Amino acid sequence: MNTFLDTIADGVKYIKTIGIADALDILIVAFLIYELLRLLQRTNIIRVARGIIVLLMVLWLSGVLRLTMINFLLRKAVELGLIALVILFQPELRRLLEKMGSRRRLAGLFGNEFQSLHLESAITQTVLACSEMSAARTGALIVFVRDNQLGDPVSTGTLIDASVTSELLKNLFFKNSPLHDGAVIIRDGRIAAAGCILPVSKNMNLSKELGTRHRAGIGISEQSDAVVVIVSEETGAISVAEDGMLKRHLSPETMEILLRNELLTEDTAAPRKKNVLDFFRGKRHD
Repeated sequence: MNTFLDTIADGVKYIKTIGIADALDILIVAFLIYELLRLLQRTNIIRVARGIIVLLMVLWLSGVLRLTMINFLLRKAVELGLIALVILFQPELRRLLEKMGSRRRLAGLFGNEFQSLHLESAITQTVLACSEMSAARTGALIVFVRDNQLGDPVSTGTLIDASVTSELLKNLFFKNSPLHDGAVIIRDGRIAAAGCILPVSKNMNLSKELGTRHRAGIGISEQSDAVVVIVSEETGAISVAEDGMLKRHLSPETMEILLRNELLTEDTAAPRKKNVLDFFRGKRHD
């Protein structure tokens, strides 16, 4: 019992020695670990991470067993491997650095109510348009810009700079429209351009069921922080791509919740989110 109390007392004394610099140090390390775990969510990176862990274990064992030549070769391989990893995962590392300096992470300090209203309207109109295009099996590819402004993809399309309305979106993706094969890019709550060409994902682990439209949506989400809405022309299914991950077969209600959670600030999104959840609760009671 005394040992337990002594341990608690020592812990309290240690906590009291933690200063502001120590707390800041812990928060930064925790943030970096969190971002690293998010980065490792992709399958191909997980496989590389497993290979690195195996290599480090073999390196450690070679040191314990005093296998001098093997240990020397593995240490050189690790040194060169660090440089190779930086080159191999340059896009992912760049995105990580961009997120660390993201304006959106500081948005909570300086609220932008005007822009939030534009975004809220854009999301509502997009959900309405996608719901109707899904029923009519009209293919669509809609990109919501966040911090990365996507200047290059915007330049490949036709500049529009118009308010987001469901009718305009449906007209842009109408099968006889000259812009229906490209992507619509929404920036700051307005349609910036249509008919845009997006980079196709090179992920070899994607399902063979996914066509060019889905692969383009995943591709731009891999290379930027954009949130992408895709409506399948073959099945009418609604999907959302973010950070290289694809959420498929979403209902319009689920898509709206997802977009609001990702694009709107917490203060703006919370009231509307509650209304949607109330709708589901009411539906279950009926």
